[in-house]
Amino acid sequence: MLRIGVIGQSGEISEEAAKLAEEVGREIAKKGAVLLTGGTSGVMDAVSYGAKQQGGLVIGILPGDSLDCANDNIDIPITTGFGYDYRSLILVHSSDALIMVSGGNGTLGELSAAYLNQKPVVVVEPSGGWAGRVREIAYDGSYLDMRKTVKIGYASTAQEAVAMALESIPPRKCKQQIDTGKVDGM
Repeated sequence: MLRIGVIGQSGEISEEAAKLAEEVGREIAKKGAVLLTGGTSGVMDAVSYGAKQQGGLVIGILPGDSLDCANDNIDIPITTGFGYDYRSLILVHSSDALIMVSGGNGTLGELSAAYLNQKPVVVVEPSGGWAGRVREIAYDGSYLDMRKTVKIGYASTAQEAVAMALESIPPRKCKQQIDTGKVDGM
């Protein structure tokens, strides 16, 4: 299954951002992809709720070792033992593509981490927060630096964002041999 990570503002969010996040969650589930989030509140809760309404699978990559901060719509909570910043790196690396809805400083860090790791990102601009401002600060409107390693996509609707994210996922390739623990052909 393809894995779509959704990054966005935690805590209190606008009604518009919540509505868009729910729609993104429903679309991800409709397309048969797995939703990954940071597992807590705000955009993460709204997108998880939308996916669950559509019968989707939701994985929450949580900070710390406790399930206390997980929202009620997480099917598989994964405690990382890390703070928010390192938890976010796990989310980025575990996603085939990411969708940015709204967002504050933490979300901006996740966008940067995705870019550094050449992960495709689609920004839902009408959701506000950093999602509404990325294009104006980006190089040529689409890159986070002059190297132009991965182009940022922009969407106006949830349907457009999910379609763009799914289309941006490159074919999977195993980059390294996995050690099976076998000794001398055993």
